Amino acid sequence: MYNSVDELQVALNEQDYIAERGLSVAIYLALKTGKPLFLEGDAGVGKTEIAKVLSTALSTELIRMQCYEGLDVNTAVYEWNYAGQILHLRLMENEGLAREAMESELFSERFLLKRPLLQAIEQSRAGQAPVLLIDELDRSDEEFEAFLLELLSDFQISIPELGTVTATVPPVVVVTSNRTREIHDALKRRCLYYWIDYPHFHKELQIVERKAPDVPRMLARQITAFIQDMRSLELFKRPGIAETLDWTAALIALDQNELSLETVQDTLGVILKYQDDVEMLDPTTIQNMIDRAKVEAQRA
Repeated sequence: MYNSVDELQVALNEQDYIAERGLSVAIYLALKTGKPLFLEGDAGVGKTEIAKVLSTALSTELIRMQCYEGLDVNTAVYEWNYAGQILHLRLMENEGLAREAMESELFSERFLLKRPLLQAIEQSRAGQAPVLLIDELDRSDEEFEAFLLELLSDFQISIPELGTVTATVPPVVVVTSNRTREIHDALKRRCLYYWIDYPHFHKELQIVERKAPDVPRMLARQITAFIQDMRSLELFKRPGIAETLDWTAALIALDQNELSLETVQDTLGVILKYQDDVEMLDPTTIQNMIDRAKVEAQRA
């Protein structure tokens, strides 16, 4: 565990994650207090990456639960291995075991299929707290969100057949949301909250150069300036840091040293994911953005 915010920030930097002071403070407090960290922001700003970096920095396992509509307890927490139970039941019937003995055998950990939430609690009981990533919670239903309240309050899970499983040491919980819907206040109150915004020019340039060390410096500046300019447009989906890095990799693969109209047109699908957004960028608009990016790159 880290003794100061500065020490944590250095550890994140060593994992190539560039975090501003406010985010580092939020992560540090989450580690110190044992409270879940709730991260909100547009897709592609680096929320999920924080959990991955933390698991590496803390030398512990990352357990990830990807949320989606219709997610239920059987998928997120546990379910019983019904096929295995039926086979075992037939064997026990052949052996003439009593009903009470059969029930005890059937509903034991032997036939319990542990899903991400239960895995995290059980590992914490063993004293090795993992990083539990509950990713894109806003994609799940409100019923599942309500179920999480017990977990995030007491770090325990109730299994009717076996009892309550409680963590000895709370796992490091990171909850993310792209804000496609509002998360209930009851859940937010159980967490430390931080909004992650798109990075400013110099931070994004630093990320590009750190993640793609082979990129020519002037091209890196032009890419960053172009993406920053693009985010000011009325797009359905603005490009995130992930798209910036993907575009950088694509331009390196095409042996580009600077932006050109032809290259940008050919690679728009790397940055933009909706046809309406692509059609918004006509050749004149793209050329003007390239010109502005080159001017900004010279200033940087």
